Amino acid sequence: MIYDYLVVGHGLAGAILTCFLEKNAKTVMVLDVNKPNAASRVAAGLINPVAGKRFAKSWQVDAFLPEAKQFYQAQSQVFNTPFFHQKPILKLFSTPEEQNTWMGKSAEAIWDDYIEATHLQLPPSEDVHQELGGLLIKQGGYVELRKFLQLREEALAQRQAIRREAFDFSQLELLPDGVKYQDVQAKKIIFCEGAGAVKNPYFNWLPFSLNKGEILDISVKGFDAPYIYNKAVYVVPLGEENYRIGATYNWRDLEEVTTPEGLEELVHKTKDIIKKPLQVTTQYVGIRPAVRDRKPLVGIHPELPQLAVFNGMGSKGVLMAPLLAQQLITYLKGQEPLWKEVDIARYFPLYLASKSTI
Repeated sequence: MIYDYLVVGHGLAGAILTCFLEKNAKTVMVLDVNKPNAASRVAAGLINPVAGKRFAKSWQVDAFLPEAKQFYQAQSQVFNTPFFHQKPILKLFSTPEEQNTWMGKSAEAIWDDYIEATHLQLPPSEDVHQELGGLLIKQGGYVELRKFLQLREEALAQRQAIRREAFDFSQLELLPDGVKYQDVQAKKIIFCEGAGAVKNPYFNWLPFSLNKGEILDISVKGFDAPYIYNKAVYVVPLGEENYRIGATYNWRDLEEVTTPEGLEELVHKTKDIIKKPLQVTTQYVGIRPAVRDRKPLVGIHPELPQLAVFNGMGSKGVLMAPLLAQQLITYLKGQEPLWKEVDIARYFPLYLASKSTI
């Protein structure tokens, strides 16, 4: 059998891409090593239409968000398991200056679909430090990524469409009309390796800017949060007085081990939101496949058309991947171009430069 696609990696990007390939009636074989601390498995799966301290709309959120919601709702129905949770986000102001920054932007019509209310003051709370008020953001939520990935893997395993093994580049054979890997032949191979892409000999010229993130699971007795809270960190309610806290960003230390410094930072910032005593139950770490220009890396190798990449979504993969997966598939069919901002063609000069140094 000759598969349409061999997909390397089954984190969030690979799982979503595989879903859409199958929806397009393509045959797929997935190669993946189950790595418990992969970024997709430890992330909170947050969807937030408002980005950062400067109160900017997330890039292309008007296009990404409807496709993301539709995809996760459909997958929840397929597996009869509710792993997509829509929940408002209360973005708390840290300083009066932040209030002023927001008020200077709040009259813009672009916010109508995403801001439920602006609170310059909130009543005193026994649970939350909210005296400076905040924004109530609608259309927020989160995806239970570990649950989603496990369900997808089980479905692939039932069809014998996934192999649990590390990819060995020395066994990849490039054919005139496709690829062969061990006993698997396919028309194309798509690499969805996350941070592992920096070791990919075909795409290691891409400008990844990996960063390490640490995350906590905590329990807080007597606290039933009505929102996802956000102020320097996010506090995501998981139910039964359990919460996920994140995240740190570290570009210097890329060792995949948790640190006392990460723990201290997250606990300190969480206590700046939650007044009640908290207990840390688990500390996680993962490496994000971020990119220098903060845009994804999608497209076909400049000289080897049987090789493609779907990567580089950093902490925004939950929001971006459903639409970008569809765009890549349409592009591979030769029907429509990719967005220029995500197409790896923007970095072809780096590929040429890498060849000149060999």
